[in-house]
Amino acid sequence: MTSTDDVTESKILLAEYGCLKEEQKTRIGFRDNLLYFTLAAATAVVAITAQSGQSRLLLSVPAICLILGWTYLVNDEKISAIGYYVRDRLGPRLEELTSTHGAVFGWEIYHRSVAGRTVRKRLQTAVDLFTYLVLPMVCTTAFWCSPVVQPLLLLASLGQTLALAVLGWQFLRRREREH
Repeated sequence: MTSTDDVTESKILLAEYGCLKEEQKTRIGFRDNLLYFTLAAATAVVAITAQSGQSRLLLSVPAICLILGWTYLVNDEKISAIGYYVRDRLGPRLEELTSTHGAVFGWEIYHRSVAGRTVRKRLQTAVDLFTYLVLPMVCTTAFWCSPVVQPLLLLASLGQTLALAVLGWQFLRRREREH
């Protein structure tokens, strides 16, 4: 049986930290799987298109990449937000309560300063842009070059291209804020 005397702000903050790290771990797994799923779905569409010869099917790749790309970005944003919150709010508050000197959650700061992090972040951005922007644009371009381009599908592909440009801009904008 627990009494209210056993509940301290430090214990509440540590419980919050545990829940946040669990959410972050789950979101990281989900985000990373989105990348694999996107590549598998795009590959399947290209294979079906090649077998059927129906180039209009290629326009499903940009739709897939837009939906999964936005979901990827949202999860990535939440993962980073949890890290910021732990570093900027939770850690300092716990440090203050426990009178500790130095970062309470040292990993949250340390892993950001590891050698090569900037290069890895740039490479990840390149992979993200390839998956969610270049790949669907290759499919869109292949559709545009096909012999049977219907006006309505052409209009839809132009709308998808605009949406992909916005998505690409969001990926680049997000990378800029990470530094």
